This record gives sequence, C-alpha cells and structure tokens, in this order.
Amino acid sequence: MTYRVKEIFHTLQGEGMRAGRAAVFCRFSGCNLWTGRAQDRPAAVCPFCDTDFVGTDGPGGGVFEDAATLAAAILAAFPYKTGEGYRPYVVFTGGEPALQLDRPLIDILHAHGCEVAIETNGTVRLPEGIDWVTVSPKAGTRLAVTSGDELKLVWPQQGICPESYESLAFTYLLMQPRDGLGDAGRGDAESEAVRWCLAHPRWRLCLQTHKYLGIP
Repeated sequence: MTYRVKEIFHTLQGEGMRAGRAAVFCRFSGCNLWTGRAQDRPAAVCPFCDTDFVGTDGPGGGVFEDAATLAAAILAAFPYKTGEGYRPYVVFTGGEPALQLDRPLIDILHAHGCEVAIETNGTVRLPEGIDWVTVSPKAGTRLAVTSGDELKLVWPQQGICPESYESLAFTYLLMQPRDGLGDAGRGDAESEAVRWCLAHPRWRLCLQTHKYLGIP
C-alpha cells in the first residue's frame, strides 16, 4: 500500500487524557468530511477543522511506497533511541487517518516497541492492533467506531447532543471547546464546556494545550 503523509513531527501530545506525553505524530493527507480547500469549507461536513492536511509538503511528509518505508521515517523522527526504558508513542492523525492506517504499518511499529494511537472522526472502521483510540464525532455523521479509550467532542456543534454518546463504550468522555470562533466566541465555547462538565460529571474538560504553549 502507498501512503500519503502531510507531515511527521515530534512534539508533546496536546489534548486528551495523554496530554503532555512526548510523541511522534504522523499526519495523513486527505479526509472524508472535507477536502481541505478553503472554497469547500462552507459545504463541508466538518467546516470548523483547524488542520492543514492537504498534500504531502509538510516537514517529513511525502509519498511512502510501503509500510516499512513509512515506519522507518516515523522511527527516525524520535530524537532518542527506541527501546531504552521507554515505549515510543506514535499518534496517527489527519485528515482522517483511518483511510490509510493499516495492520502492516501497526505491526512494524509494534515490532519496534512502539505504542500506536489514532485520532479519528469515527466514521471509518479501524484496523486491529491500535493501542489507544480517540474518536472525535462530527454532527451529521454516523459512527462506525462506537468504542475506544476517549470520545472527544468539540463543542459547540449544531445537531449534536452530548448525552447521546454516554451509552457508548468509551473509557473517557471529553469536551473540547471549539476553536476558530474569535476571542469572544472562544470564550463562549469554553464557558459552555465548563458549564456542561460541571453539570455532567462523566465529562471532562479537554483543552488544546499545545496551542497555549505554541508547539505543534
């Protein structure tokens, strides 16, 4: 299989229950909910996406002809040797990573001692073997992934009721204030998320700490 990757980079996980953990992110190109082009945003299923996943021109990006080649590029992005008292953490994101992530790539990374995570919109079935699954549902879509480690709901979204996800088999329910609304809108989103989490204690507030820190 050929993989199209926007970028590969080493940073700290900025969101969710594993925030603060060092990781290599592999951002796949392409998504099934938006083309990534500005002119298509108004008609996109996910019009508030804050990520550039178009093309293969980012740092470490490119077209990789097979799983071994991509795995080697991911492993090379760690600034320390793998397997020395630490399990390297690899996060696949996008775009929609489930369109490309497959079992051969997962198996190679596992063979090198890596822990494999995915951040997905949940509309595409996942390959087996992923160690940590984060699903971020979007309004107007049907989930194909109804269990995992984290369900991370960007809020507010019209057409979504957070309580509708409480019966699903996720260990953690997270509410992340929506970005891209301007200073006033962001403050409103944060206030709404705080109020929801205070009134519904199964939910935890999730902030994008990497944006506050100014890291990738």
